[in-house]
Amino acid sequence: MNKTLIAAATTCLLTLSTSVLADVSATVNLASDYTFNGVSQTDNGPALQASLDYAAESGFYAGTWASNVDFGSGEDTNIEWDAYVGQYFQLNEKFGLDAGIAYYTYHGDDASSTYKYPEVYTKFGYNSSMGDSELNFWYSWDYFGADVGHYIAMVAHTFEVAPGHNIKVTFDRSTSADENKFAWDGKDAYNHYRVEYMTSWKGLDFDLALEDTDMGWDTADTRVVLSVSHTYSF
Repeated sequence: MNKTLIAAATTCLLTLSTSVLADVSATVNLASDYTFNGVSQTDNGPALQASLDYAAESGFYAGTWASNVDFGSGEDTNIEWDAYVGQYFQLNEKFGLDAGIAYYTYHGDDASSTYKYPEVYTKFGYNSSMGDSELNFWYSWDYFGADVGHYIAMVAHTFEVAPGHNIKVTFDRSTSADENKFAWDGKDAYNHYRVEYMTSWKGLDFDLALEDTDMGWDTADTRVVLSVSHTYSF
């Protein structure tokens, strides 16, 4: 179980020009569940999360992100704390590229430190009159401290249904390079589907998502996730 870099974790969005990226910001988020690619990281419970981000006009950015976690009975890990650094490139008016590396750490249990691992990522963005499209990839060579390669591939599309109201549709697939070392519900891979509605009101950002996976875990079944966040700029 882990937190991978998604849009909420970084201020470097693929559809923004670099002129927007000169900022230091902090975000506080309250969610009904913390899910990573459809799998609850809080045992189907709520999460309080916070991030601190720096983004330069050159496209360089760095940040840190933290959340409470709960991996179930017999496991006392209770905090995830991540750091990431990357570079955003505006290739032309339509295409953007984001590449970087993240490091995930876990705390609270004697074994928590063994879960830490690095991950590199590459994200491609395309902006058109039909909305914003993404093609994203993540890779770790020591996934969740299990000494195993792990891949995530994601496609997503966001479109505006009314001014200030957006719908995002996402499909991603997580794959273990060695299911004997790390498996998803006894398999080497699983699929995740997510549809979310996003809007803002009086400085608050709202995200209401419906998601599901093709696994049989009770922490990865069909669920609705609501999150409310506020970003402070300095």
